[in-house]
Amino acid sequence: MIEVSQISKKYGDRIALDSISFKVEPGEVVGLLGPNGAGKSTTMKIITGFMSPSSGRVQIGGIDIFDQPLEAKRKIGYLPEIPPVYLDMHVEDYLYFVAQLKLIPKKELASHVQRALVKTQLENVRHRLIGNLSKGFRQRVGLAQAIVSNPEILILDEPTVGLDPKQVAEMRDLIRELKGKHTIILSTHILSEVEAVCDRVVIIHQGRIVAQDKIANIQALKKSNLQINLKVRNAGLTLDGLQKIRGVVQVQMLSPLFFQLTIESDQNCTDLIAEHVLKQKAGIVEISAVESQLEQMFLNLTYGQKKDNEVQP
Repeated sequence: MIEVSQISKKYGDRIALDSISFKVEPGEVVGLLGPNGAGKSTTMKIITGFMSPSSGRVQIGGIDIFDQPLEAKRKIGYLPEIPPVYLDMHVEDYLYFVAQLKLIPKKELASHVQRALVKTQLENVRHRLIGNLSKGFRQRVGLAQAIVSNPEILILDEPTVGLDPKQVAEMRDLIRELKGKHTIILSTHILSEVEAVCDRVVIIHQGRIVAQDKIANIQALKKSNLQINLKVRNAGLTLDGLQKIRGVVQVQMLSPLFFQLTIESDQNCTDLIAEHVLKQKAGIVEISAVESQLEQMFLNLTYGQKKDNEVQP
């Protein structure tokens, strides 16, 4: 449904995107994950035809977004990070306005607007000024304008940014309802959001794709092996001693007092680790499981790496 091929974007000497390529299959929900400034929004602007790349191409359902922009854009609903709403318009009037811009036939306008209102739970505020709505409701209006033409593809850039926990949960529920009925690319830097609603993750860092995998594969990895944080009071534990414990797959020493261990999903292994620490008189400060395998992958790929052109102080 979406094919991004060797996309690059340069601003003078700065490379914002460096030859990224990925595909999104029909009905799939893909999370574009990365730290702030990684190139997520630039990627989305190029996919939607809002911005042209320095090189590469994007195809939407087999249509080149730059060779046939109008035909390709008819397939896309786009929610930018800042919702493109007019604060002095009423919700329903705004959606009619957007529907007309998207060339929906006049006889179908009412049904399209009503469907968008229902899907985003805006029926009770349809006659209110957008400027008088909370940020959470404005975000819903932004999503409503993206789906009002019932597009095949939804491009959602940071759809939960700035929302409170209740609003975040509501927005995730809305995205889940759209799942399967639309092909969705969801940009975020919130790991739990990706795990909650996405089928696959593409991790982007410094303008490059550094990893991509199905969420199911990451969750399977989480079930087969566990990540353990081990903090001790006294130095003296050795990598060799920890690695000899039955069930320990891998050990990483982050400091003489802090270790990360990959272990088999066996509660007895944790007991054996604790027993070893006590025998070595190292003293246990903390022994705990790392909850998110995705979080570990994300940090390993993006944390502490400097850009190629970053000058050392």
